[in-house]
Amino acid sequence: MLSWHQEFFHAANAAARSGNAAAHEGKVEKIARNEGPRINDEITTRMCRLIGVDGSQLGLFGVPDALRIAREQNLDLVEIAPNAEPPVCRVMDYGKYKFEQDRKAKAARKKQVRVEVKEMKFRPKIDTGDYETKKNHVMRFLKKGARVKVTIMFRGREMAHPEQGLNVLERLAEDLKPYATVEQQPKMEGRNMHMLVAPIKGAFDKMPESDAE
Repeated sequence: MLSWHQEFFHAANAAARSGNAAAHEGKVEKIARNEGPRINDEITTRMCRLIGVDGSQLGLFGVPDALRIAREQNLDLVEIAPNAEPPVCRVMDYGKYKFEQDRKAKAARKKQVRVEVKEMKFRPKIDTGDYETKKNHVMRFLKKGARVKVTIMFRGREMAHPEQGLNVLERLAEDLKPYATVEQQPKMEGRNMHMLVAPIKGAFDKMPESDAE
């Protein structure tokens, strides 16, 4: 289904082909400049079907009369269905309406979960102390809700023994099993081996605070 902007431009182009472009040019230009609906004096149609502030159907009105009704209530006349015949207008507090719409959009953006991807690099011959330190870093990332890309970096002759890197990744996956799932199995890319892990929802809620640190 076309948006009302698209429908209007389509109608304007058809009018131009039939020699009536001049009658539509000003209206097209005016709507193109505005992202929202036309309000109050911007509404140029002669008649409208009016909806009251409480949502009740008030019937057909001349736009000047509809505008007078809105202003008597210190409200706005808003064209909500410009392509209807005649257009539909509603009496409302447009400033308050816009504020509420912006507030809802902001709240929706806050609810969206932005998943970060962190990276932690290991060596295939990593010692126990360094392994535990890096594992704890991975745990902290996971606890904050981030996915973690674990990278094994091979140098020189280490490339001849990729199984050493695989052993490190499998050991890490086993240690993280209560808290994370492997989203991407170990995969070799150039001189590096990668594995992607993601946190299990709610897994850290039962984790002792001492372990989390």
